[in-house]
Amino acid sequence: MQTHRLTLQPLSAFGTPLAGDTLFGQLCWTLRHQHGQARLERLLDGYTAGQPFAVLGDALPQGYLPLPSLPSRFWQAARADQDRKILKQKRWLPLAACERPLQEWQAHAHSDTEAARAIAGPEAIPAIERAQPHNSINRQTGTTGTGQFAPYSQTQHWFHPAMRFHLYVCLDPERLSLVELLDALNTLGATGYGRDASIGLGKFSVTVDADMALPDTPAGSNAWLCLGPCAPQNQGFVAERSFYQPLTRFGRHGDMAVHSGNPFKRPVLLAKAGSVFTPEHFEPARRCIGQGLTHVSSSQPETVQQGYAPVFPLPLPGSRA
Repeated sequence: MQTHRLTLQPLSAFGTPLAGDTLFGQLCWTLRHQHGQARLERLLDGYTAGQPFAVLGDALPQGYLPLPSLPSRFWQAARADQDRKILKQKRWLPLAACERPLQEWQAHAHSDTEAARAIAGPEAIPAIERAQPHNSINRQTGTTGTGQFAPYSQTQHWFHPAMRFHLYVCLDPERLSLVELLDALNTLGATGYGRDASIGLGKFSVTVDADMALPDTPAGSNAWLCLGPCAPQNQGFVAERSFYQPLTRFGRHGDMAVHSGNPFKRPVLLAKAGSVFTPEHFEPARRCIGQGLTHVSSSQPETVQQGYAPVFPLPLPGSRA
């Protein structure tokens, strides 16, 4: 597989975070509409057997990787005047800092606000959350009411106009070309991603990153940093040298499957982006880790869930090579 770094530009507010596994699900629907059910089935052949045709990571602030979710003993000791709550907010690692020793990474990490200002300018702030009121009109009374007609609000996320994100994608070019991937993602972005796409949310555009060079592999790398949600269960990782934060994904079907009668999927336990996993034997040529998950839907048994994640190698002190 080949790893590509794409640049994603938001063009509207979003109702759903730009998560790799959710993007993958909507990418599959887009490919089905563009190329037909038979082509999608060919692409998904072998998906749950360690042969994904594409693996999408989370949308990361442009020029950053997630700071590894490591215990504090791996970082340089904080100065007495540093607030630990502030340190916990620094969750984005500039790509340039990857060249430094791992124990210094936390000291060079940025918070959401610092990352947004580095990308969009000194006045930029992270995504603004705004409540959008909704209501349904009872046609018998001509007004709102109670129950299904009660007014409610949902959160929308608004980004600075100059905000950009990096999207790391592992791609099998013999099954899906980069041109086809870009066409599908831009079609998805024009249609809308996630919740309330039908009323204008989730619009974006995608281009190949102008700087095609990916970060160099740090010397002595022996572990993997996940760039998206990952399902590491039973993958042969060294438990005592792996660190992660759990994520329970309560998924639901999209597109036409919403009308299947039961749009909700079974909950899936994943590891968040930023998780670190140490294999028994490190393979530098690997581009993603994890697995494709099945049995996630009772209404559509053929449904699969992306449990793969693009990875970045890192040198974890004291772990196995």
